[in-house]
Amino acid sequence: MRTSYPRARLARTLARTALLFATATTVAATAACGGTGTESSSGKTVTVYSADGVGSWYHTQFAEFQQQTGIAVNLVEAGSGEVVNRVDKEQANPQADVVVTLPPFIQKAKANGLLQDSGVDTSAVPAADKDAEGKYVTLANNYLCFIANPSVDTTAMTWDDLLKPDFKGKLQYSTPGQAGDGTAVLILLQKLLGKQGALDYLNKLQANNVGPSSSTGTLQAKVDKGELSIANGDVQMNLTTIKEKGAKFSVFFPAAADGKKSTVAVPYVMGLAKGAPHKDDAKKLMEFLLSAQAQKSLGSDAFAVPARAELRDAPTGSGPSPSSVLKGVDLLPVDWNTVLADLDGDLAAYQKATGS
Repeated sequence: MRTSYPRARLARTLARTALLFATATTVAATAACGGTGTESSSGKTVTVYSADGVGSWYHTQFAEFQQQTGIAVNLVEAGSGEVVNRVDKEQANPQADVVVTLPPFIQKAKANGLLQDSGVDTSAVPAADKDAEGKYVTLANNYLCFIANPSVDTTAMTWDDLLKPDFKGKLQYSTPGQAGDGTAVLILLQKLLGKQGALDYLNKLQANNVGPSSSTGTLQAKVDKGELSIANGDVQMNLTTIKEKGAKFSVFFPAAADGKKSTVAVPYVMGLAKGAPHKDDAKKLMEFLLSAQAQKSLGSDAFAVPARAELRDAPTGSGPSPSSVLKGVDLLPVDWNTVLADLDGDLAAYQKATGS
């Protein structure tokens, strides 16, 4: 099943995506060690198209992978939706070997025939976190959250509080359908308020919303600087930014009227691209990233939760951890295949409700 869009909107999306990838930095694993080449001495290279957020962890792991195998890794990062749109556009001349993105975009990639069975051993990953047909597997678990400038008291912040005039022009969330975290905002509100209730709420929120954003990551600096008071985010990316860049924003979860806080998972999910130019080497990389050696560093190096079941409680080092910020927050289950099936209609309804 291919997700359809009005032609004008599709053209704008592809143009934006092409520009994004044209200007994106292509990083070889050797770059982490000061190198500038895109191939190893053996001439073997694997290209990864990935949703942004775990770049630092990638660089460390890719450098280790190259040392062990002689295979270099080129990394291209973009928003969750842009990653899949790019792979789709390049079907006649595939460039990506491995695709990593968030749901429902990984399900969209499968439905559009952009992935193939990797044959990689995923037995250490629970069945709920991988495709039964072998087309994709969770690489790292992560969760939707919100962030606030230090000037904002989020102790008892509710969804209704976000509608207050105090936040007019000071609140922004990434766009559903373009960013995985933005799509998760819509999905979470649907689960809390029902589909129409979610649309009614987001319609009211537009009075405060700065405007669309195809990337959640770009909102962090705006909140930290005070350009925004509140934005959406995800636990892994936000905790990493606090640690690595000294960001001062806080991570929080808006509460319902009854005080209950909820969220949904937005994992990084990995698949082997159909027509991957370097299929065998790509499979080696996927196996390496799912190995206990690589997975056990997700908590301490990336503030993500390992996909491997036996490592879910791995320590995260100093500072806040995913488990600490999620304490007292209900994790609501999501059937992402159902989300994908309804996505076109839900996005059309969202655009109508918000005028975006």
